[in-house]
Amino acid sequence: MAERHSQDILSDLLPVAFAVGRFLYGRRPWPGSPTGQLPIEIGAFWVGWLPLLALPGPHAATAAVVLPGAFLTIVVTCAYVATGALTPAGRTSEAYAWLILSIGAGQAAGTALAGRLADHALAGAALPGIGAAFALTILLLARPGAGSPARTQQSPLPTPSRPRI
Repeated sequence: MAERHSQDILSDLLPVAFAVGRFLYGRRPWPGSPTGQLPIEIGAFWVGWLPLLALPGPHAATAAVVLPGAFLTIVVTCAYVATGALTPAGRTSEAYAWLILSIGAGQAAGTALAGRLADHALAGAALPGIGAAFALTILLLARPGAGSPARTQQSPLPTPSRPRI
């Protein structure tokens, strides 16, 4: 975005606007369990990137990144709380290690792909949304009742109430 509009300040301003969104949304308490909220939050994160596909100008882009930024902290928080709630006793360290590995692998794959697609105008806006859509798809397919008939017979594990952030 900074290169496209020849405004170096955007390299600093867009991440700040993204962080402002994280702060604003993270201060609100939300009802429901983290496991129930996670698909909604990831879906909202994905939808938040869609306005950037229109390749808006610098001011509109700065305002637009506040929306997906608003959902990132809650997505990560819900992922950690849901991991803890759904992990069998004695396997918590392994479960968190897989979560951290998944986040790191997604960041690495996104960065590698962004480097390859840096010359394409839509890559900067499309890649975060593609990553969120991929995560949402995996999450929905992994939910109880989403797979084979054997999975639908399992009862979901109870989850604690969502923490106030």
